[in-house]
Amino acid sequence: MISKIKKILNKKNKSKIICLTSYSKNISEAIDPYSDIILVGDSLGSVLYNYSTTRKVTLDQMIEHSKSARLGIKNSLMVVDMPYRTYRNKKIALKNAKRILKETKCDAVKLEGGSLIISVIDHLIKNKIPVMGHLGILPQSVIGKFKFKGKKNSERNKIFNDAKLLEKIGVFSIVLECVESTLAKQISKKLKIPTIGIGSSKFCDGQILVIDDLIGLNETKVRFVKKFGQIKKNISNAAKNFSKEVKNKKYPSKIYSY
Repeated sequence: MISKIKKILNKKNKSKIICLTSYSKNISEAIDPYSDIILVGDSLGSVLYNYSTTRKVTLDQMIEHSKSARLGIKNSLMVVDMPYRTYRNKKIALKNAKRILKETKCDAVKLEGGSLIISVIDHLIKNKIPVMGHLGILPQSVIGKFKFKGKKNSERNKIFNDAKLLEKIGVFSIVLECVESTLAKQISKKLKIPTIGIGSSKFCDGQILVIDDLIGLNETKVRFVKKFGQIKKNISNAAKNFSKEVKNKKYPSKIYSY
């Protein structure tokens, strides 16, 4: 039986990889048939808890949401973000990664960064922990406004070299967040492993979006976000109709009562 990670690797240059975030069972069930990868991202900090930064997200929060999301995933590869400060050295990273895999039954973890954390990622992979990389904008490292990456030559060279380094030590894919289009294309063409873009052009091997942005539950106005649904309006309409029927004594009628 071919592994889920092998299936992702085999999609390189063949078909686009679909990746979405989920933080709960119900959302996972809805998106699993259409996803190749489901990421339980630390984006849940801003999406669910209104944190100003993902740095506030705890390991316990990630694990609890991942346990819920896992219940709705049957086909997709499940990846869990390792939150800020949970991989600050090899020993801590391995301990926390093992805990995540054991308690959530996920397939892999994702870490943000390149050369600065390369020894940590290498240690995880050598201890049989599958790792997804993440380059470009690194939300756990950003304080203030996000700016796309790859405008300066020094920045382009750093990201490109980090991508090659991550591939060399054995990550199975790399998220490229807000990386300038020609650089994202260059990296995707050069690497043998898939790139997953977010705001990094159609040239990546796959694309990821935060589910709340995708379905229109957030008011996010970021350049790379396209709303493929308007679920917030649907929720408002449902609440409006419920309120109206209760006030008019139409609900609950006899068939909705014991």
